[in-house]
Parts: sequence; C-alpha cells; structure tokens
Amino acid sequence: MNRVEELIQQLCPNGVEWKKLGEIGSFSNTGVDKKIVEGEPLVTLLNYVDVYNNSYINKTVAKMTVSSPNKKLKECNCLKGDIFITPTSETKEDIGHASVLIENLPNTVYSYHIMRYRLFEGNMIASSFIRYLFETQFVQQQIIKKAKGLTRFVLSKYDFEKIEIPFPDTHIQQEIVRILDTFTELTANLQTELDARKKQYAYYRDCLLNFEGVDGVEWKKLGEVCEKTYNIKWNTCDNIYQYIDLSSVNINNHNIEETQEINKENAPSRAQQIVLYNDVLLGTTRPMLKRICIIPLEYNEQICSTGFCVLRVNKNILLPRFLYFFISTNSFFDYVEKNQEGAGYPSISNIKIFKFQIPVPPLPEQRRIVAILDHFETLVNDLSVGLPAELDARRKQYEYYRDKLLTFDRV
Repeated sequence: MNRVEELIQQLCPNGVEWKKLGEIGSFSNTGVDKKIVEGEPLVTLLNYVDVYNNSYINKTVAKMTVSSPNKKLKECNCLKGDIFITPTSETKEDIGHASVLIENLPNTVYSYHIMRYRLFEGNMIASSFIRYLFETQFVQQQIIKKAKGLTRFVLSKYDFEKIEIPFPDTHIQQEIVRILDTFTELTANLQTELDARKKQYAYYRDCLLNFEGVDGVEWKKLGEVCEKTYNIKWNTCDNIYQYIDLSSVNINNHNIEETQEINKENAPSRAQQIVLYNDVLLGTTRPMLKRICIIPLEYNEQICSTGFCVLRVNKNILLPRFLYFFISTNSFFDYVEKNQEGAGYPSISNIKIFKFQIPVPPLPEQRRIVAILDHFETLVNDLSVGLPAELDARRKQYEYYRDKLLTFDRV
C-alpha cells in the first residue's frame, strides 16, 4: 500500500484520468455456437462457465469441442491479454464476471454467450488491472444501471464501451496487480485445500446415500413424497417479503445471502412462490451451478424465484435434510444432466424433477445419516470454523485492500 501511495503522489498527485472502455479497447460478441456441424473443422470452445469460474485462463481451462467455420476461427480467436466478460445473467448483479487469458489459446474460439474485450495497445498488466476493476462496486453499479431485461438481463457491447474506469500510469497498475495477484494466489491455495476436503466429503456422502440393492428400503418418486407448494396472490397481499432469487443462494456453502425486500409494487415477475421453513430449493436454470439450499427459519413464509423447484417433503416419510443431502449427490445431478433442455442456458422442468426416484429408508436410519453428514458439512461449509473461516477472512481482507487500491480521485 505504501509503495502504491508513493507512486500516486509521484505520478498523479492531482488525480487519475478516467477513460471509457471503448476508448482503450474493442468489444466483440459474435462468438461461436455450441454445436458440431458436419464438414466444419473441430475447435475448442471457451464458454460462459470457463469465464464465470476463473480469473485467469490458460490452455487447460477450455475443454468443450465444437465446430467452427474458418472465418469464425479467425474472427473469434483467443489471444494472450484478451479479457472475456459474461454479458448476461438471471440477475443484473451477476453480470460482468471477467477473466484474462495468460497465453494464446491455439485452435480455440469463444462462445456467443461471452464477450471478448481486446485492448488497442495490449499488455498483460493493463488487462489484469481492468479485470480487477470489474470486481469493484463502481463498475458493477454502472453495469446494473445499464442492464436491460425482464426474465434475463443483458448489457450490450455499446453499453460496455461506455463504462468508465480509472486508468493510472502503468507503473501504478503494475504494483496494484502485483499486490492483488498475491492475495489471489494465497486465497486460491486455501481454496484448493478446501476443495480437496469437499471432494472427500462428497465421496463419503455418496457412499452413505447409496441404497442400491439394500433390503428394506423403498424407492419413491419425489412427487410421491413432496407436498404441493403454492404461489402468492399479489392482488390480496400487502406484505413486505424477502425475495430469494438465483443469485441469493451461495453455490459453495448453500446458504441464502443478499436477499432484497419486495412487495406487490416492486415484485419481479418471477417472484411468485412462497417458501416455508425446511423447504428444499433446487435451482432449475443452469442447474449444473448446483444452487441448492434448505430454507432456515428466518426465511419462513418468504418469496422465491420461479427459477427454483420448491421441494416440501412429507415429514412423516422423509426428513428435509435427508432430501437436501440426497439431491446433492452425483446420482441426482447425473439425472439432471440427462433431462435438462436448452443449449445456452440449460434447465430442467419441475415435472421431470418430481419423476426422480429417491430411496426412503426408515426414519431412524435417515436421522443417523443426517447427523453424520451435518458434521461433515460443518467442516467444509461453516464459516465460523476451520478452513472455511480462514478462507472467508482471507477473502474479506482481499476485498478490503482491492477496494482501497482501486479507489482513485479524478484528475
């Protein structure tokens, strides 16, 4: 921090020049579709999830094979220093995840679901600096203000070009990137260790919940063990609710975060379903993001998006947490993969979810398994203990210094 402050005092004591993104680079969003056409050459596709899940991208990240006309292979190439951005999402707040290529990706094109930003005077320092800026509140506020849509929100390349960012001297950018990269690496190391524990937990969870060939265990469709949920009638209701949308559910720890207050005047069209304590929510749009949670008491009788399937079990037959753990297994998501529809934004219908068969062991056996898995889940998800707590503290430290480092006075 001291070194950055010295550089600012030396190089821009009166403030930093702000520039529109369109002044220092060009956007392109005419990518390639996720399909294979006979006669076209096969290529690797950099897609939405690759960008969403990675800050920096190398040759090992993109794995999907598609076909592409030769013209597209030239137009949609992926070069070192390119910044890729997610321009759409179910919520405005989830637009604008950015990644930087740290090397050329040969025989690779990008999906039409992401946008490429290429600097006119390309260099890795500036690209990395801009990528970090996309995490800041002042860039996100510009995205939220300009995003358009009803059920899905999008920011056009023309609106991306108008986003303003501070653009200090390259020596300042370099020092800031060095500091933030160090934080990122430390956080990534902790995340790698936690991911290893989560894989171990997932293995034992799937073993405990494997009832194939077990005597005395009945199998039932979810539609047979789940009660009917109901929608809110806005014309008869004046209450204020907490709204649980897809971005509210943390895909890492499965907790509900950052809800918003709504009433019938400002309710999104998708805010229709009333949820109760111990309901299990499963995200049905882009389901492989695995947005699963169980409703805590504080969200009893609140509202969720129709992007969720609400699973309200008959507690005389099935424990809610037993269901929660079972739909977290690989066997359930194998079923989801086989039954989802749509290429760009895959989804699965509630009808197909309710056809899924789940084992129903006796309630005492369910309680025994839930107790074991609750203990394991605490070790890998509880932010108050162990590695999750350390990782959470590191992330908060990173966010504090990132915001402090990337805050500049205008010249």
